[in-house]
Amino acid sequence: MIQNTPPAPMVPQSLWQATAPPDGPHAPLEDAITADVTIIGAGFTGLRTALNLAAAGTKVVVLDAADVAWGASGRTGGQVNPLLPFNSPQRLHRLLGDTYFERVTEASLNSADELFELVQTYQIECQARQNGWLRVNHSTKAHNASLKDIENWRAHGSTAEVVEGDELNRLAGTKAYLSGVIAHKGGAVHPKMFAQGLAKAASERGAQFFGESPVLSLTKNGQKWVAKTPTGSVQSDWVVVATNAYSDDLLPGLSKSIVPLTPIQIATAPLPEAVINSILPEGHTISDSRRVIMYARREPDNRLVYGGLGRPGPGETLSGFNWLRKDAERIYPQLQGAKWSHQWGGRIAITDDHLPHLHEPQPGLLAGLGYNGRGVAMSMVVGRVLSERVLGASPDALSLPVSKIKTVPFRRSKMFGMGTAIWFMRLLDYLETR
Repeated sequence: MIQNTPPAPMVPQSLWQATAPPDGPHAPLEDAITADVTIIGAGFTGLRTALNLAAAGTKVVVLDAADVAWGASGRTGGQVNPLLPFNSPQRLHRLLGDTYFERVTEASLNSADELFELVQTYQIECQARQNGWLRVNHSTKAHNASLKDIENWRAHGSTAEVVEGDELNRLAGTKAYLSGVIAHKGGAVHPKMFAQGLAKAASERGAQFFGESPVLSLTKNGQKWVAKTPTGSVQSDWVVVATNAYSDDLLPGLSKSIVPLTPIQIATAPLPEAVINSILPEGHTISDSRRVIMYARREPDNRLVYGGLGRPGPGETLSGFNWLRKDAERIYPQLQGAKWSHQWGGRIAITDDHLPHLHEPQPGLLAGLGYNGRGVAMSMVVGRVLSERVLGASPDALSLPVSKIKTVPFRRSKMFGMGTAIWFMRLLDYLETR
């Protein structure tokens, strides 16, 4: 336990923004230019797509309403989790059929390796570590379901292992959980630095980036697409929309094909060695099985980052940070009295089937989104697949199926009732917790 001191106000800025190297803003687009491909959105998906295309010799322009990693990619927990959420192999097979079940399973299980290979290939400095991901079970019900799911996933190539008892308590640094599963391929990156590295690698290969350049319209000029911004335009053969949970009505129906959720995070000031070394001592990332999950990781400078689900308020305000701090101190009593230095949040995209979606609504127009909390790793897969399609791969040959844009059923009701739903899920979690 840390000696209690009066808490200082937390900085409403992500730890990643505060600790990444300075990165000057990209200038707005102020001309009418041409390219082979226009990418809308400079988050992980757009950056991976841009890097692959630029490396293949394609002329790429990336437009963002703000700048590189302004949205979810710069506010994420940065966990590289190599498994699709909420879908057992049986349910996934029912959703996808034989061919795409095999492809999506392989892509998901290898998604973390794909990211870390990118880091090595392009020598991206982003505090990358592949020490494994520990998913812990808060109740007997969650324990039983987890054992069944992991047995099924192992039959399809997963190398994850069950851990219980004293070893679980040691690896997690807490006695709050009944059991856990270690996905050895999991890990973490500094997400802002990772995004900066992707952008730098793409730029070095010829990709052009423009910030403060929201795309106001997409129109056709013969066989070419024209993306118009407030002060310029890009004419290109292809357009890739990579805006995920920050999608608007630029592409009809896209924003209504997902439900945005708002994860929030808090970070401690650097902790004493005795405290930080008692938490996740082998450097695993961790998340739990509650409906309103927690996820956490330790940092090279001895901080702990702790996340959960928050609620958006008026304007850009967020709530839930007080609950999150109390939950962190319940799971990790050794944090009582710790100084929490940063708090932040951002939107992620949830799809109705809990799978990422790939769309091609018109020739030369693509979109990829919907990572359901697995965006760091799966965005690398989707970005690669989008680039493969642009470079000439047949839709039938891709790792992900191309689907029509569909509105999430009862979306308005789901969004309106989100606050009540979060409260109710917390209550159910509390009643189930051992």
